[in-house]
Amino acid sequence: MPRPRIFVSSTFYDLKHIRSSLESFIEGMGYEPVLSEKGKIAYDPDIPLDESCYREATTVDILVLIVGGRYGSASSDVDLEGIPEFYDRYESITKKEYNAAYSKDIPIYVLVEKNVLTEYETYKKNKGNKTIQYAHVDSVNVFLLLEEIIAMSKNNPIHQFEKHSEIQYWLKEQLAGLFHELINRRSEQKQLSTLSDKVTELASINSSLQRYMEAVVSRVSATEEEANELIQSEKERLDAEKTIREFSKIGLVSELIEMQNVTVEELVKMYKEASSIDDIAAGAAKILGEDGPDRLIKYWKDEYPKAIERINLARSILGENPLKFEEKAKKTKKFKSK
Repeated sequence: MPRPRIFVSSTFYDLKHIRSSLESFIEGMGYEPVLSEKGKIAYDPDIPLDESCYREATTVDILVLIVGGRYGSASSDVDLEGIPEFYDRYESITKKEYNAAYSKDIPIYVLVEKNVLTEYETYKKNKGNKTIQYAHVDSVNVFLLLEEIIAMSKNNPIHQFEKHSEIQYWLKEQLAGLFHELINRRSEQKQLSTLSDKVTELASINSSLQRYMEAVVSRVSATEEEANELIQSEKERLDAEKTIREFSKIGLVSELIEMQNVTVEELVKMYKEASSIDDIAAGAAKILGEDGPDRLIKYWKDEYPKAIERINLARSILGENPLKFEEKAKKTKKFKSK
């Protein structure tokens, strides 16, 4: 089963113990930690190493940014001569990882060492004074990064820490809150989906009523038989539309529609004409671009047994009989005794 991937972004040498602790914590939560030093990033040989990190940061589910006293190495596109001075401004790899994730609206959680956050308050009051020596940061860019994060209008929760345990406790609370919010959103989406179905159904009924009125106005002399035919045809049309709506809501149908360029009509044809689960698997594999249906069949049997239930629910909505797995007979060789 796929696990949420959490990217840990920070400088390495000064925070390596915290990164190691976070890796264990994330694993213990059942998620997949993504740390550059653990080989979890796919590096493209045709681009600089840090560019692969930025790309990876846009594909994860969550990014945890740890801000300590070091600003970090300059990104590959920065031209620096020698070791930068305290007030030299440049883009670091860590900062660009953060920017890459933020540009894709990936949830970000920012943890800042308490001493750094305290000195940031001092920096704000003395921005124009370059004679001050700061004890806990090696570059003014650390303060500029914090300034940028705090100025964001969203997706910028910040928590200060002194101990590893404070990081874990806060992240655990935040991840629980995120999970709760996702459940609420799913419930709201279901309510909106139900409302949308009702609106669609009312629109269809309204369309029928309009046709009835047009028929009455244009054919006042219509016979009773003609009127009954009109009513029956409209009833059949409404029933057919309702069937399509119910069919489209089945998981294995809606997922194919959302993921691939396939129409409801094509799926209706596939489900109605299937004579076995293998036929459904073959049709789905063709749509998904799989080599064959065997992998889908194995997945449905071993990891997603409700698939058959959903397939047959879709079939019943279309007025078709349920299908069953047909176990293939094993061929055995017979040897004659000599």
